[in-house]
Amino acid sequence: MAPKPAAPPDERTTRERILDIAIELFIEKGYDKTSLREIAERLGFSKAAVYYHFASKDDILLALHLRLHDLLREALAGLGEPDATADMWPLLLDGLIEGLIANRQLFVMHERNRAAFEQLHDKRHHEGDHEDLEGQLRGVLADHTVPLPTRVRMACSLGAVISGVMMAGDAFADVPSAELVAILRGAMNDLLGAAALAR
Repeated sequence: MAPKPAAPPDERTTRERILDIAIELFIEKGYDKTSLREIAERLGFSKAAVYYHFASKDDILLALHLRLHDLLREALAGLGEPDATADMWPLLLDGLIEGLIANRQLFVMHERNRAAFEQLHDKRHHEGDHEDLEGQLRGVLADHTVPLPTRVRMACSLGAVISGVMMAGDAFADVPSAELVAILRGAMNDLLGAAALAR
């Protein structure tokens, strides 16, 4: 099968604009109470123009879910590399914090529409990415050349960052990004502990 041709730049931009507006509306009103007509109106488009890019509101939700997957895969990739040594962990986590906070609206939207995303998971099965990434991270954390206390601190610091942005994203939605980044970095450093990272 021949590869699908790349979308023209203006079409890709329009698609991304639709997704960005959908995030705003799904945060403001919720997925169930937002219509395709409202998305189109906020963009200044006709409903047909939105249908050109997405066949349904479910397709918009799936695209946002895949955007979240891509972001997490990219943000966590460095942590799961076999050469991600303990002394590199603070720098890699710092990059993770920056990447997640830059896209924090995506996590707020996910938290406020959890039921819709759970229904999406029930309809579509794409757990392979999760399993691959989790396997890579488990491999790094199971590296017996790194002292056990250090590996536990590495795991706890990763959990703190992910919880602080993803799981509690809505709870901290009103906290300015720069302030949240500084707090997350402090929590990460507290958990890692400079002395514990010595090999």
